[in-house]
Amino acid sequence: MAKIFPLSEGVFTVGHDKQFVPFDTDSDELTARPTGSLLVEIQPFLVVTDKDVIVLDTGLGYKKDGALQIHQNLKANGFEPEDVTKVLLSHLHKDHAGGVVYKDEVGLVKNTFPNADYYIYRPELEFALEQGYPSFHTDQIEPLLTSPQVNWLDGEDGEIDGYIKYFHSGGHSPQHIVFLIEDGQDKVFYGGDEAPQLKQMKIKYVAKYDYDGKKALALREQYAAQGRADGWQFMFYHDVGSPVAKLS
Repeated sequence: MAKIFPLSEGVFTVGHDKQFVPFDTDSDELTARPTGSLLVEIQPFLVVTDKDVIVLDTGLGYKKDGALQIHQNLKANGFEPEDVTKVLLSHLHKDHAGGVVYKDEVGLVKNTFPNADYYIYRPELEFALEQGYPSFHTDQIEPLLTSPQVNWLDGEDGEIDGYIKYFHSGGHSPQHIVFLIEDGQDKVFYGGDEAPQLKQMKIKYVAKYDYDGKKALALREQYAAQGRADGWQFMFYHDVGSPVAKLS
């Protein structure tokens, strides 16, 4: 049986400069932020299955009081960073992959989850290194190139350890992938930025921030229909209010 733990990092604004700035919904005003700023919620996930302790995407990589926020969130749910066995990355935009590595107290770069196998779509790595800043932080990605913990995924679709499926989607960004975890009777779907919020699975619209908005819309409709039919639990990375849901 799969157990799901949202690891919310909170709410941020992001403007044309693609910088993420913390936003307090109780005291901050969106109108005080630069014109065109959007509210964005950031929420990695922990999924515990019969075989693994899995982190899906790694957040912004922010620290609070000297400790990584994602480490603090894990501990708040009763887990240590060393417990994580797999890290699944939908894509390498900095708000999804900012926590793949970190610098310790003496400045050494370390993998955020020391005992985990990282799974990254190889074409996404190549795209991220080609595009670079501001959407991708290559200084956080480059240490993974020589890490023995990284497993490179190839092909339009595939399987990890016989129960985790991945599919190339390419709507939000050209080399984005999504994951379906089948743990016994449970089917847990993680769409990253192809299915970022519950409301986007219910309302038909093309988002301007997607690489191919029409394709992303078609994918959301496809995933929603299949999820309803097969009883998927959806995990929504940019939806702190409705982090996990089944579609009726």
